[in-house]
Amino acid sequence: MEKKAFVTKELIEDIVKTYPTPFHIYDERGIRENARALREAFSWNRGYKEFFAVKAAPNPFLMEILKEYDCGSDCSSYTELMLSAAAGMQGEDIMFSSNDTPAEEFILAAKLGATINLDDITHIDFLEKTLGYLPETLSCRFNPGGYFAMGTDIMDNPGDAKYGFTKEQMFEGFRIMRAKGVKHFGIHAFLASNTVTNEYYPVLARQLFELAVELQKETGAQISFVNLSGGIGIAYTPEQTPNDIRAIGEGVRQAYEEILTPAGMGEVAVYTELGRFMTGPYGHLVTKVIHQKHTHKEYVGVDACAVNLMRPAMYGAYHHITVLGKEDRECSHRYDVVGSLCENNDKFAIDRMLPEVEIGDYLVIHDTGAHGFSMGYNYNGKLKSAELLLHEDGSVELIRRAETPRDYFSTFDGFAVYDRLFPKE
Repeated sequence: MEKKAFVTKELIEDIVKTYPTPFHIYDERGIRENARALREAFSWNRGYKEFFAVKAAPNPFLMEILKEYDCGSDCSSYTELMLSAAAGMQGEDIMFSSNDTPAEEFILAAKLGATINLDDITHIDFLEKTLGYLPETLSCRFNPGGYFAMGTDIMDNPGDAKYGFTKEQMFEGFRIMRAKGVKHFGIHAFLASNTVTNEYYPVLARQLFELAVELQKETGAQISFVNLSGGIGIAYTPEQTPNDIRAIGEGVRQAYEEILTPAGMGEVAVYTELGRFMTGPYGHLVTKVIHQKHTHKEYVGVDACAVNLMRPAMYGAYHHITVLGKEDRECSHRYDVVGSLCENNDKFAIDRMLPEVEIGDYLVIHDTGAHGFSMGYNYNGKLKSAELLLHEDGSVELIRRAETPRDYFSTFDGFAVYDRLFPKE
């Protein structure tokens, strides 16, 4: 698959007159088209709902776009709950799926009317003591243990993950909650990350649908929804074929009709909690080449660093790079594309073949619309970049300003670093 940037050199040259690099920019048109496709793919299920994983792109401007397509939000922290409420999510629009959860987070989730998804059987008692009651609707996260495989391919290792109930704990937990007055139950599982296959969701759905039938039959609990969570990935490399969400939806429908419908459970809602799939391909990190270094290797130094995109440094993850204005030139030069952190892993690409790069060129680092800006940090005192939204009409809006030194020093209460250095500002 050829990976093309959704911005041009001319557009970026115009944008930087107002907003200097580096910055993340998002494609509104792509996000909307993708949200429509997802909704259509699962339209066969009357109760279907997508809960956008806020951790992927915690920006209310993006969340409000997705809300137009009936997307709720999946939260895992106090501030994500706050952001969701501020973006207009209410009650059952919010799914709260956390682990090792502080009491104050459960309290806020309950106050907002969010659906709480418990991560451990001990959290039943903890939640009841925290709130003084158990909500009428609760969900539990299931971890089958071992390896999750599709055919002969091992996709991930749930048994090594810190999340979820064992199967035996699911049955025990449902019985306990039912005895304590819980009336509506949900099942949730996340067994593999960033899968680029149309088979993952249908295979996962079969496991969870079969578990739902067993749980309802043996515990008497009324299963209201099955949450397939996330895991649908994106094609980071040009060699990968993107997932077909309509084929995925059809595969889940077939499993539903074969397992839940015959069991008299044809009213069970299907939920998803997609993040990367929803916004990942529709974000670029745009950065400018400011240095070149010729030593044991050829280095391209840019004004972005791992603060702006952590995945390559943290995981060795591949992100495609386009040199704007040189899309049709031969990739004849081998470079390491690096940032300025005092860490040798601050590299966006290693031994990457690109067209000849010159100082002043603008690079687009692809697929940063999820877990890009959101994983940023302030090591070396580096400041987080701006976020921009490219609207369908071609206009560009600032949806998060870049951090400033004053922001960085603002939490030093009683030690006004910035004011000491710049007393007149």
